[in-house]
Amino acid sequence: MTTRTGRRLATVLLGPAAAVLALAAPAAAAPAATFDADVSVGRLVLDPTERGYRGTLPVTVTNRGTTGTYFSVTIVEPVAGSIGNLSPDSACGFQGLVENRRVVNCLVPGPDLRPGERRSFSVAFQALTTPRDVAMIAQGGQVSVNPGDGSPEVADQESFAALFRSTSGSLRNPVPYVQDTQARASISTAGAATLVRQEDGSYLGRLPVTVRWAGDAAHDLLFVDATALPAGVAIWGTDPEDLPSFFTNFVVPGGRFMAGEQRNFDVLLRAEPGTVPGALGGATFQLSTQWDGYVVADTDPTDNVATFTVTAADAS
Repeated sequence: MTTRTGRRLATVLLGPAAAVLALAAPAAAAPAATFDADVSVGRLVLDPTERGYRGTLPVTVTNRGTTGTYFSVTIVEPVAGSIGNLSPDSACGFQGLVENRRVVNCLVPGPDLRPGERRSFSVAFQALTTPRDVAMIAQGGQVSVNPGDGSPEVADQESFAALFRSTSGSLRNPVPYVQDTQARASISTAGAATLVRQEDGSYLGRLPVTVRWAGDAAHDLLFVDATALPAGVAIWGTDPEDLPSFFTNFVVPGGRFMAGEQRNFDVLLRAEPGTVPGALGGATFQLSTQWDGYVVADTDPTDNVATFTVTAADAS
């Protein structure tokens, strides 16, 4: 499907000027360059793997204009949180959400497209949900192509669905895939952390933490905020660590969670030099799920909170 928009500038002439221009019409101007494109997509089939479902969507963009130029594609994912990289790789940027599904704009890989040139690439998708023994389908995917002249107009667009292959290999009679809209996350700790005196007079220790993820709601990361810490005690990192911590909060390491996944790690704690050995007090961790800059509501907020005690001790 191609949509072309033509614009015509109408000039209104009154009196003798109209007759003069009728007798001496100027030579026709050279046709202006036009920007136009078609986009076509193949079928997106998500195959079951050891970590959810994976698949790629074939995309082809054709330059129908008269000038070589670049184009971008805007992609609406059919499953929230499923879109990945282009192949060949190309720069992409997020453009918000549509019905909780991400909208991503990417440059068509490679140099400018010549007039009439077709270029194909693929878009990776991964749905972190438990593979099922029935085929499923998710509607609502869309790819549109925008001209490279800076115009926001859509030159062409196509819709697509995500087909989930069953664990037995079937695509027949797919049932609708219904993704969780609320998180089902929980956090627990060992209940106590002992910080040991170091040579510089500070105290360091580890707190074992477990985070569990039961559903398949869209998320970028799980975030933990220390809503209470004893005076002089700070979060010093995690082990392992993906992103740096900031004294009172940290990101759960390991990236996005697969449905049913449990993750164990240590939170590193530090007390300032001069801390008096002994019981320092209680602390509280608050777990939240983040998606596109927003906090996702949890089905059971009570298990998003974990408390523990902190003690400082001289090295033995």
